Amino acid sequence: MQNREEHDWLGLIAAIDRVEAQGDRTLQMYLKTPYYPALQELTLIRPVRFLSPKAFPDSGTTAEGIKAPIGTGAWVLSDYQKDAQAVFKRNENYWGNKPALEQVTVKIIPDGETRVLAFENNEIDLIYGNGEISLDSFKQLRDSGQYSAEVSPPLNTRAIAINTGRGPTQDVKVRQAINRSVNKDAIISAIFYNTEQKADTYFSTEVPYADIGLQPYTYDVNQAKTLLDEAGWQQPSGQAIRQKDGQPLTLDLSFSGENNVDKAIAEAVQADLKTVGIDVKLLGEEEQAWNDRQANGEFNLIFNDTWGPPYEPQAMVSSMRVPSHADYAAQKELPMKAQIDRKIGEVLLTTEETLRQQLYRDILTTLHEQAVYLPISYSTNIAVMHKDLGGFEFMPQANQVPLGKLSKS
Repeated sequence: MQNREEHDWLGLIAAIDRVEAQGDRTLQMYLKTPYYPALQELTLIRPVRFLSPKAFPDSGTTAEGIKAPIGTGAWVLSDYQKDAQAVFKRNENYWGNKPALEQVTVKIIPDGETRVLAFENNEIDLIYGNGEISLDSFKQLRDSGQYSAEVSPPLNTRAIAINTGRGPTQDVKVRQAINRSVNKDAIISAIFYNTEQKADTYFSTEVPYADIGLQPYTYDVNQAKTLLDEAGWQQPSGQAIRQKDGQPLTLDLSFSGENNVDKAIAEAVQADLKTVGIDVKLLGEEEQAWNDRQANGEFNLIFNDTWGPPYEPQAMVSSMRVPSHADYAAQKELPMKAQIDRKIGEVLLTTEETLRQQLYRDILTTLHEQAVYLPISYSTNIAVMHKDLGGFEFMPQANQVPLGKLSKS
């Protein structure tokens, strides 16, 4: 609570008035207002978490880090070498079902192809996550028959945010044309080998309050060209790139250069947009630079996945009001941005289910019609493991690693 400003992307933090310990085993939380997702947001891995008093900093806030990683989880950090590895041992005092494995070593290997080589050399037992290796490598390992290779159910939306306040993408018709120009079916087939499903909306219809009948922007090159013509971007005879007032229709697309999958998607989007006369400059950057760009709004297009359960939709829409995320920068210059933010504030506080559904409908419909996002696919995690591993199961959250039930024969 002493560090509220760092966490104002989460509505719960603003709603909390004070917290008091009522004895050794009871925590009493007082809210300033009703806040319907309070219990759900207490399950998030951050910013609210359990931490031992011995690990808590003398400053009274964790803004500068913690004394030691002492929590209530199933594992104890026994060794950490920065940029190399972290070793976790089973917590023999864990309150729940103890893990089957006694020790897990997490290795830091920045390059995807090096990860694959280490896996094939038996230096790694499990590769897990999204974008950790290329889908070509995943397909090769799966098709070899030597390993177990699995794909999770959909977890979140892989999307590109489109800046409503910068250059050509200020025009809604340009944003709609971008949505019409990208051949998602080809991306799903050629890049994902059908391991992911095409996304037509920013939130899946499986997300609470998001099944509202939004009409997809179907792939339609001719309609995209018509929209660009209407926006004043003409294509001179014999030239590949459209112009307006003597300026070419050039956009930048930013992504983390460390993410193999996003790089492949970026190249496909670049090729598709060139077909309708849009020149796209790819900016594959170090991850911190990419994160900074999300916050400062220096982008036309930027990769911006949703967060999956339990963040959707409430924590995601709450963060849209805060300048720390690409959603805010992308939406900032919408003429109805103040109305969107007001409705987000209302939807988090209302205790009336019918009103809550209507507010979410208004928010999500406006963002869809304004084409603030280019949804690509409903993202999955992949797992490749040696066949001596047992007990594997996917987790419901994208960033949870399923170590608890794993065993090794």
